[in-house]
Amino acid sequence: MGLIWKLIIGAIIGAIAGAITNRGAAMGWIANIVAGLIGAWIGQGLLGTWGPSLAGMALIPSIIGAIILVLIVSLVVGRTNKK
Repeated sequence: MGLIWKLIIGAIIGAIAGAITNRGAAMGWIANIVAGLIGAWIGQGLLGTWGPSLAGMALIPSIIGAIILVLIVSLVVGRTNKK
C-alpha cells in the first residue's frame, strides 16, 4: 500500500509543480508522477526533510525540487525543439 501512496503523492507534487511553472498542461499523469518522485528526491537532497510529510516525502522541499526539475526539463526540451 505504501507504493500506491508514493505514486499518488508524487502525482500531486508533479501536478503542483507543473501548475506553478505554467508548464504542466502538456504533462500527463505519468510525467507528473515521475516529476513528483524525482523532484522529491532532488528537493530533499538539497533542502532536507523539513515541513509536513506524506508517504515519506517532505512536501515543501519536494515541491521545490519538482519545480526545479520541471524548469530544467522544459528548458532542455525547448532548446531541442528549436533546432
